[in-house]
Amino acid sequence: MATENVQTFTDGNFDETVLNSGTTVLVDFWAEWCGPCKRLAPTVDALASDYLGKVTVGKLNVDENPKVAEKYQVRGIPTLLLFKGGQVVESVVGLAQKDVLKKVIDKHI
Repeated sequence: MATENVQTFTDGNFDETVLNSGTTVLVDFWAEWCGPCKRLAPTVDALASDYLGKVTVGKLNVDENPKVAEKYQVRGIPTLLLFKGGQVVESVVGLAQKDVLKKVIDKHI
């Protein structure tokens, strides 16, 4: 479900693409059956475009990639985690408005 500016993160590529990234990374934890996740998807796509070159934006399907979701104790979806230098610096659980998410991201870039 990723678009051209939104990467797909997996248990296999998470360390390399998120934890070892030289940029701030926004990870959208979602699942195919999650209604609020689908409603959040256009917002995540828009953020990916808005922050292109500044923030890496990607999605991680929790059903297909349970290890990462478990490691970061993702209990409810959608959950957005913002990583900087391999560490979680912010988390937003549930459906959030774009302006709220921009404020969260702007604090860390």
